[in-house]
Amino acid sequence: MQYLEPLNAKEAVGKVAELFVDTFGAAPKGVWSAPGRVNLIGEHTDYNAGLCLPIALPHRTFIAVAPRESGVARVVSSFGDRKPVTVDLDGLKVRGVDGWAAYPIGVAWALRQAGFETVKGFDAAFVSCVPVGGGLSSSAAMTCSTALALDDIYGLGFGGSDEGRVKLIEAAMKAENDMAGASTGGLDQNASMRCTPNHALLLDCRPELDALHSVSQQPFDLDSLGLELLVVDTQASHQLNDGQYEARRSMCEDAAKTLGVENLRVVADRISQSAGDDADAAQASLSDVLDKLPDETMKKRVRHVVTEIWRVPQFVHAFAAGDVKEAGRLFNASHDSLAHDYEVTVPELDVAVDVARHHGAYGARMTGGGFGGSIIALVDKGKGRPVAQAIADEFAHRGFHAPRALAAVASDSARREA
Repeated sequence: MQYLEPLNAKEAVGKVAELFVDTFGAAPKGVWSAPGRVNLIGEHTDYNAGLCLPIALPHRTFIAVAPRESGVARVVSSFGDRKPVTVDLDGLKVRGVDGWAAYPIGVAWALRQAGFETVKGFDAAFVSCVPVGGGLSSSAAMTCSTALALDDIYGLGFGGSDEGRVKLIEAAMKAENDMAGASTGGLDQNASMRCTPNHALLLDCRPELDALHSVSQQPFDLDSLGLELLVVDTQASHQLNDGQYEARRSMCEDAAKTLGVENLRVVADRISQSAGDDADAAQASLSDVLDKLPDETMKKRVRHVVTEIWRVPQFVHAFAAGDVKEAGRLFNASHDSLAHDYEVTVPELDVAVDVARHHGAYGARMTGGGFGGSIIALVDKGKGRPVAQAIADEFAHRGFHAPRALAAVASDSARREA
């Protein structure tokens, strides 16, 4: 079993600066970084104005940057072929950049589209230890590190405050949605830009909330409860730009229109407010709502979204109370809903979850958009590696790709490193 350790920040700064000098022949202006993320619970709720609960990983993407006088951007990465990609930002159109370079170059394009004309070209080099394709938001780590770097070198002044960072989040989202063509609802970028150490970010995605009221920091100290959060990247192909993600998002929007509400969060809140603590009453009300929908698939999608929104504050309260069994039960319920109602799991995810549960995890679930990627498992301290090895053994038995694992510790958001 390959266990992925985060890069030492000092070493990463040296590596990315060296790549920059080797590629562009001069020293960078500075080095910035942004983390990948794990979403504890609240999956496929962000684009339904729901609730999510991500933490930032200690695994980060590092970017060395220098401004250019022209509108030309040049980017290179250690995880590509180390050949720089060159794009002229002047006149750049939607989907005008292919491949990984669409993400960082898309950020500069998005900032210019938003009216920040002082943003010109730049040279950038990337080094990362966020697993690519693992559903741990390597793309947001790239766009958010780029956004913070460009904010700094062009003096936009947004990176220093939580509210200002929302402007950079908007640019990172636009880069992913419009330039890279990978649909995203904002969870990943908010986590990468706004998480704090030893806390989970309770993100409320209602559009009417401003930046200061859309998040709260919730304590997430695993050590205090004698726990580990194991992440296992199944190495199953993880693709969110093949239409599956967008199909579910569109169906949720159609369901909201059918129900005469702005979004499915309205449905979740109305039921929970009327039912209070009566779980049976809530389920009965949800059944009444689902009866108004035209087909079984739409009913399943809505049932997942509504119940998943409910599970987020339930998990926050359970963890705060030290009720590890209830927190684990909610993990399990989330995964089962994602598998059966939202239908975004694949065999590798389901097997990894089953093995983790069988080997003592309090709860386990897929994390991220699904269709591949990673699972998380809440286990006793010291049990992470044995559980990961059990998953690897079962994968070998079934002929799956070998998984890889890491320990998730609630870490810091995007920052300047040097």
